[in-house]
Amino acid sequence: MAGFLKILFRNLLDGPSTDPYPFGKTFSPESIRGKVKLDPDLCMGCGMCVYSCTAKAINISPLDDGSGYTYTVWRNSCCLCASCRHYCPMGAISIVDDWHLAHDEESKYGLVEHHTIKYEPCANCGAMMRPIPPALAKHLYAQSKDVDPEKIRHLCPKCRQLEDAGNLAKAQTSDAQPAK
Repeated sequence: MAGFLKILFRNLLDGPSTDPYPFGKTFSPESIRGKVKLDPDLCMGCGMCVYSCTAKAINISPLDDGSGYTYTVWRNSCCLCASCRHYCPMGAISIVDDWHLAHDEESKYGLVEHHTIKYEPCANCGAMMRPIPPALAKHLYAQSKDVDPEKIRHLCPKCRQLEDAGNLAKAQTSDAQPAK
């Protein structure tokens, strides 16, 4: 009995040793999977996240006027598998540690994340397209000193291909010139 009283007295002095949730902020482990978040500046609309989502909680649909697309995540359907994050080639999707998704039945259709992503006209031909994110353009053209990544990222794929072919032809002709 004395051992029990000793433990009881120590616990009363130390206070609670459990998580304070729901009365206070709780601890979230680093590897916890919470809500899906999209960075609209990085999303290219490739649809890899839609294809890899096992719960079919992600949808990308074009706008009626063709000026862009809408990215939608139904958090009520998401099974938190993080497959979308894993397969996103641009790194536009992340899984945040906010896992508080408890809700009542009436608000289940409100647990939706929408992003409307607009196209821009190509700087060369005017075709509507999604520009390459700045970090990717710098990475792709890091070895090319003659190419301005900020200019090239605002070109559609066809114009970018023509620009790259022209730069390659210039480099080959300058390499073929005999040294004087």
